[in-house]
Amino acid sequence: MVFDVSVALTWILFLALFPMAFFWFRRAWRIVVKRDFSEVALKRGLPPPNPEKYAPFEMIINLISGTVVTVVIFSVALGQLDYNTWTAIAGSTIWCKFFLSFALSRQAHGSIPKPKTEPKAEPKA
Repeated sequence: MVFDVSVALTWILFLALFPMAFFWFRRAWRIVVKRDFSEVALKRGLPPPNPEKYAPFEMIINLISGTVVTVVIFSVALGQLDYNTWTAIAGSTIWCKFFLSFALSRQAHGSIPKPKTEPKAEPKA
């Protein structure tokens, strides 16, 4: 095996699966057990007005993504998946998780118009 860019990227992808699975399981744990909705459907760092309504969907997205990535990690470690298969599964899971979380955050925030800031009047002398 020759160490080149593709080998380095493969190792980066595989090693990145560990913290991703941890954070996704931790978010699901916080929603289910701790009833912490502070990270549900964030848009620009702010939760929606009613995050408990969207918490089950966020929990399912994180739980499924974490489970799939964990299965990929163990399958690669045990040599059950070849390179093309596990990279396809891992990559598709990551992208689907990001897209679904993005769509959920936009759905949760709806089309609430931003408050308009009025121009400040200059003080009259």
